[in-house]
Amino acid sequence: MFTGLIIGMGEITAIKRRSGGAVLFLKADETALSANIGDSIAINGVCLTAVSKKDNLISFDLSDETLRSTNLGSLKTGDRVNLEPSLTPDSRIGGHFVTGHVDSAGKIKAKKNLGDMVKIEIEAPSKITDYLVEKGSVAVDGISLTVVDVLKDGFTIIIIPHTAKLTTIGFKNIGDTVNLEADILGKYVAKFLNKEKDKDAGFMKTLRKEGYI
Repeated sequence: MFTGLIIGMGEITAIKRRSGGAVLFLKADETALSANIGDSIAINGVCLTAVSKKDNLISFDLSDETLRSTNLGSLKTGDRVNLEPSLTPDSRIGGHFVTGHVDSAGKIKAKKNLGDMVKIEIEAPSKITDYLVEKGSVAVDGISLTVVDVLKDGFTIIIIPHTAKLTTIGFKNIGDTVNLEADILGKYVAKFLNKEKDKDAGFMKTLRKEGYI
């Protein structure tokens, strides 16, 4: 479990393809110093397990599914990625609950400068937009961000200078792919309401069948 508060960026040093996936190697000073083998670290919002560590280099196993469904599959040597270690019992929660299980990839559709801020429109499928509300939370490449507008085929966010400086969203361009995870609380609420709706529909059907309505 994560919060979407990025502690820094890492640099990809190598990606070695192999049967069933790949091994990703990255350099990450602050995160590497505190990480142990077996720890979970979110990389661009994807929860991965550290499988080796040497000095400030960490490696992670990637499955074909992860390569196919997230932007990790398009990474190259030298690319930078967002990093966040998993929550500990004494962690401060300042973003929102992020599982590290990416729902879908989205694409940056537009960027507009608003003084020092940047408004970004992200194209996203219904499996994301169905769970979004204005002023609600969404994870973009692992960054906890506030939804400004919910659109028919996407949503908008506003990036403050601090976020732009310390995360990859600051140098993403139109057409770039980002990993998206909808708020887990919204998913549970939607599932509960759909179940109740199905129960009500079944009850009304029974009343009609018995001639009460």
